[in-house]
Amino acid sequence: MADSIAGKSYWHQNQRRIAPWIFLAPGVFMFAVYVIIPIFQSMEISLYDWDGIGEKTFIGIENYIELLDDEAFYTSLINNLLWLLFYMLAVPAGLFMSLFLNQTVFGIRLVKSLFFFPFVISQVVVGLVFAWFYDPTFGLLALIFKTFGFQPLAVLADERYVTYGIIFAGLWPQTAYCMILYLTGLNAVDPEQIEAGRLDGAKGWRMLWHVVLPQLRPATFIAVVVTVIGALRSFDLVSIMTDGGPYGSSRVLAYYMYEQALSEYGFRMGYGAAIAVVLFVIMMVYISGFLWSMYRQEREGR
Repeated sequence: MADSIAGKSYWHQNQRRIAPWIFLAPGVFMFAVYVIIPIFQSMEISLYDWDGIGEKTFIGIENYIELLDDEAFYTSLINNLLWLLFYMLAVPAGLFMSLFLNQTVFGIRLVKSLFFFPFVISQVVVGLVFAWFYDPTFGLLALIFKTFGFQPLAVLADERYVTYGIIFAGLWPQTAYCMILYLTGLNAVDPEQIEAGRLDGAKGWRMLWHVVLPQLRPATFIAVVVTVIGALRSFDLVSIMTDGGPYGSSRVLAYYMYEQALSEYGFRMGYGAAIAVVLFVIMMVYISGFLWSMYRQEREGR
């Protein structure tokens, strides 16, 4: 009896501290099982020569040494860096679209739904739509070129343009996602701060930079992190639009990892895991740098 009373007393005294952990426990467990543990398993597998079925052979860092002499790996790495660079255009583009759509005029809901549409459709559909758009025989881009008297450009068949063409296709839904994040953030902007800024003579770019953007930092953080992750894990558009071609020029690290580990060209689980580890390190460096930058800004702003 005394033990049950003591237990109830402990719960009443500490329930505000314990309750959040109880609610978080299922999510933390799922995150650990499906994210954290597989990361360490991938690091372990990268130290082996393994076809996924037979016995593992420990080879240490030989997979990573082989990466240093792999031209296809460097092509994939450069393409991923291009994805990172140009994919970040989705963040300012989403911001300006949200500023344009954050109005109370007739028909704005219909316009918002049209801008929102790219985000709700599958990436496979996006890839097919842009593959038709780029087609040099009947695609819309070819018709535009012909209208102005130019020869149609086979974007997906040209090593110089194929990566940029796929990135442009990916920017369409990613910009819509960033727009949604910023529209949500704009709804939380304090109108009193806007009014105070107007009284101080701030308008236009000064209002945006000094009053609105500081209040959109949470939305900016989520938009940047999700965009970075989307750029680094780009796979489906490459697979649908070019299958890594022409001549492997549009490969990215995620697609090259799939080719090495799971396609008919590979079944080299250890080598594919090494590529995955490199991709993970790049992602962590990029996101950690952004987190540190935001943390420093927060401290300077206090």
